[in-house]
Amino acid sequence: MRNETSAVAAAGLVAARKHPELCYLGSVLVSVPPGNRFERRRTETRQALVRAAREILAESGDTSASIRAIAERADVGFGSFYNHFDSKPELFDAAVHDAMEEFAQAIDERLHGVDDPAERLAAGLRLSALLAESHPEIMRILCHSELGRICAGSGLAPRARRDMELGIAAGRFTVPDPGIALSALNGSLLALLELWFSRPESDVEQAAGTMAEMLLHMLGLSPEEAREVARGLLPAAA
Repeated sequence: MRNETSAVAAAGLVAARKHPELCYLGSVLVSVPPGNRFERRRTETRQALVRAAREILAESGDTSASIRAIAERADVGFGSFYNHFDSKPELFDAAVHDAMEEFAQAIDERLHGVDDPAERLAAGLRLSALLAESHPEIMRILCHSELGRICAGSGLAPRARRDMELGIAAGRFTVPDPGIALSALNGSLLALLELWFSRPESDVEQAAGTMAEMLLHMLGLSPEEAREVARGLLPAAA
């Protein structure tokens, strides 16, 4: 029986090589709709290009690499680039967006169930320090990227803006200009990342707690409550 199964599998592999439109579903050789295969390959090619751009940003932040060099790093054809991106800036924007979304989702998972906007902002800043250890590539991308890319409409920025607005609406925060307050929050995160990048021996987690305390006080919490919230236990990982 085992020999028969092996023979069937071998025959199937030969058939699949000769006919790319065929693939296995369990032990059954089935036909894959051409559209599905095409879309899957397009997705894989785009992901490979974005990964290559992320690697370049993490290594040096130098976006002067040629499109050919990027395609070679991604192991895709040169012409494939223009099937997905009109220019290098568009690719690098997509790479930063991809990194920021991954970073923000990792923090969102930890903040699930935390409703207080003050706790969310403080914990988000402190978790960013911890994620510097578990997601070093993303941290290097953020350190090497332009401020405009980091503070764009993806990743942490819209989430922080949402928490800020909820805090103001609930009377948790009292700030005369939410836009300036959000800029201060973004700048604090960038300063924290720069500290991690330039002085790896520093206690970045401690610095994040201090920074969170200062920000909460700036947003209107009393010094005592700002310290209590900023130094509280972080949400446990799921």
